Amino acid sequence: WLQLCFAQDAEPSELVRGGLQAIQMIDQNKIGELWDGATAAARKRVTRGDFVNQVTKARAPLGAAQQRTWVAINRQVVGDGDPDLAGQYVSIEYEARFANKANATVRELVTFQLGEDRVWRFSGYVLR
Repeated sequence: WLQLCFAQDAEPSELVRGGLQAIQMIDQNKIGELWDGATAAARKRVTRGDFVNQVTKARAPLGAAQQRTWVAINRQVVGDGDPDLAGQYVSIEYEARFANKANATVRELVTFQLGEDRVWRFSGYVLR
């Protein structure tokens, strides 16, 4: 069970590597394990089974990943409107090519949230 976490002052290169680790867990069908290490807020928003199903359904038609390049790191602060979601986030965006979509790129977005213990933890994964 791999827990992806980083110190608050993690270098951008560490965040890019961490995002890739999260995506590689998805590539290796360790989606449930990825959810297990997610923030409490993320686990509260979606059940383990639903997360596994959603990610599997989104990724399966694409086939195997063939190439990935990180393209952006974005930091965001969410206000106190919802205490579960409030806090600092960092999202790492990758441009990817997959076997079944060889002529098109897909954007993968991995998000981490900074916990009260000042550690970044996996918070979400989205395909665009």
